[in-house]
Amino acid sequence: MPDATPNPDLRFKRVVLKLSGESLADSGGRGISSKEMSDIARQIHQAHSSGCEIAIVVGGGNILRGAQFSGSNALVQEATAHYMGMLATVINSLAMQDALETFGLRTRVMSAVPMDKIAENFIRRRALHHLSKGRVIILAAGIGNPFVTTDTAAAQRALEIDADVVLKATRVDGVYSDDPEKNPHAVLYDRLTYRDVTEKQLRVMDATAIALCQEHNTPILVFNFKKEGSIVQAVNGQSVGTWIGAEK
Repeated sequence: MPDATPNPDLRFKRVVLKLSGESLADSGGRGISSKEMSDIARQIHQAHSSGCEIAIVVGGGNILRGAQFSGSNALVQEATAHYMGMLATVINSLAMQDALETFGLRTRVMSAVPMDKIAENFIRRRALHHLSKGRVIILAAGIGNPFVTTDTAAAQRALEIDADVVLKATRVDGVYSDDPEKNPHAVLYDRLTYRDVTEKQLRVMDATAIALCQEHNTPILVFNFKKEGSIVQAVNGQSVGTWIGAEK
């Protein structure tokens, strides 16, 4: 497959796509669903074909969450549980790699925790090289430290590779004033500032991720990846989801 051809009309030249681990499972389920993986991989292929450079950060909640071991009576220490969660993101990243390659994409899994047999170590310059060659990179194991969410890892990696935006893929249409599944009167926001997110205590990304993006003025786009073509629309800067930035 030849190197991706730059598209001068593309709104975002380079993005970090944040996928939750649950996005790889059937709705309400656990594990990895071949159908869900295929649907996501197909959309990423379409987005990449437009000329956008794509880095992916995948969570591990479909396999294990470190928080499930929190509490004074937990047999597994919380720090250990977080390391276990990092390994879950590596499992998901390897699955995502194979799914993407079935669509003809060239990929690299890059892990924050060294595991040379199955993934490259994350090195910023190497990641930039892969992107410039038209490869999709899948960034696994968070940032390699416990007590740091994959949302924060996505924001951190976006800063390191100079991404134009963090694309936060969810199963709802964007950011709401309340849980839309519980409150039918919840309002969908079109645009928000970082301060809005903090002051309204909106559950978008964790506070550290929001603070990182705010400090470096990296915008966040929260959208529903379950809608057909939404990832392509997101990388093309079309009206989709909720935009979070310095100004409304």
